[in-house]
Amino acid sequence: MGNDDVDLAALTAHLDLKNAVHVGHSTGGGEVAHYLGRHGESRVAKAALISAVPPLMVKTAANPGGLPKEVFDGLQAQLAANRSQFYRDLPSGPFYGFNRPGLKASEAIIQNWWRQGMMGGAKAHYDGIVAFSQTDFTEDLKKITVPVLVMHGDDDQIVPYADSGPLSAKLLKNGTLKTYKDYPHGMITTQADVINADLLAFIKA
Repeated sequence: MGNDDVDLAALTAHLDLKNAVHVGHSTGGGEVAHYLGRHGESRVAKAALISAVPPLMVKTAANPGGLPKEVFDGLQAQLAANRSQFYRDLPSGPFYGFNRPGLKASEAIIQNWWRQGMMGGAKAHYDGIVAFSQTDFTEDLKKITVPVLVMHGDDDQIVPYADSGPLSAKLLKNGTLKTYKDYPHGMITTQADVINADLLAFIKA
């Protein structure tokens, strides 16, 4: 996952943060796990993993429930062919579950996703697909002892539920799994009222 965990460690030390709560969505959940696993918990009170990629997304002998590598190769191919189109198609469909029957797509949410995506670097995005799909966070999760709330929608079409949330919660010493029926990967936007309330309750508890 690059050196993001090192950057985060430097930042928290520089700001002298204490009792921080780290919240990571999707790939960001991997960054939170990496940071806690590698740099310890002396500055951390709690963490939350939302629709997050740990323990491991890609299918391997040790992770038979994962997605085949070809799925991620396909994402890279689409990104390389037409990044702008790819960044329209993802939020228009599986990311927010807008491809599900009876769900009305929000053009504003789709455009905002596209806007944020196009602000990033193409090379970083291309490499990021390998990083988020092939990084194994199992050992990081096992080291974490602070309370961690694992929040995952069971209709997540980006990070499939069965091979992520429940497995992460099991590996954590102090993990709590909260499953959201029919919620999509981007539930922090589409169901913000519910997710924010649960997150706040966890932080205050």
